[in-house]
Amino acid sequence: MNFPDDVTTDVLNRLRRAEGQLRGIQRLLDEGADCRDVVTQLTAAQAALHRAGLKLMSAGMRYCLADPEKAAGEGMSVDQMEELFLKLR
Repeated sequence: MNFPDDVTTDVLNRLRRAEGQLRGIQRLLDEGADCRDVVTQLTAAQAALHRAGLKLMSAGMRYCLADPEKAAGEGMSVDQMEELFLKLR
């Protein structure tokens, strides 16, 4: 399954944001920053990754709902989509 361009663009932006946040966390640790600042940035990076995953799952679910037979023919059943979705919790 190929994701629509707007989904790919959004997810890539979220991943780049998370990548920047991870670099920032590394810098904070190198500088001996306060635990609260590090944890706050870590939570922001986790949220960015989580939202990227949810965006992909949402697009995948729309695809499966629009044409379940085609989706199953490409190797992704509704049960498999549900399993992936549950991994994001």
